[in-house]
Amino acid sequence: MSRQIWVDADACPKPIKEILYRAATRTGTPLTLIANQMLTVPPSPYIRALQVEKGFDVADNEIVCRVSAGDLVITADIPLASEVIAKGALALTPRGDRYDHHNIAGALTMRNFMDTLRSSGVETGGPPAFSASDRQAFAAQLDRFLAQQ
Repeated sequence: MSRQIWVDADACPKPIKEILYRAATRTGTPLTLIANQMLTVPPSPYIRALQVEKGFDVADNEIVCRVSAGDLVITADIPLASEVIAKGALALTPRGDRYDHHNIAGALTMRNFMDTLRSSGVETGGPPAFSASDRQAFAAQLDRFLAQQ
C-alpha cells in the first residue's frame, strides 16, 4: 500500500491545500484532509475530506488513529507532529519545516518553553506572515517526500 498524506486542515493555509491537491492528483498519492468544519475539495479519486466533531484535539486524535508508518502529516501543531512521529510517520509544517525523530524533541521543548512564557504574561509575538518563500519551502519538502515513494 502506498504512503498517504494526512492534513490537519483546520489551520492549513489555502495555498498549501492547493499544492497538495495538485500533487495528489499528479502522483496518485492518497490525500485526506481532516477538520472539524466542512471542507470542499476538488473531485479526485485521490483526495477526500473528513469532518470530525468540534472539540479540543478531535481532528488531531483522528489523524493519530489513522496514520501509519511512512505516511506524511501536514500540521503546524508540534504535539501532533510528535505523536505521529512516534508512530513512524513524518511531519511537515505548512512553512516547509520537516519534523522527524531527530528534531522533534527540541521543537517540542521550545514550544513548551514559549507556551510557559506566554502563560506568565510575556508577549512573544506571533509567527511571521505566510509568504511565497514558505510556499516554495513546503513544495520542495513535499516533492522530496513524493520522490521517495
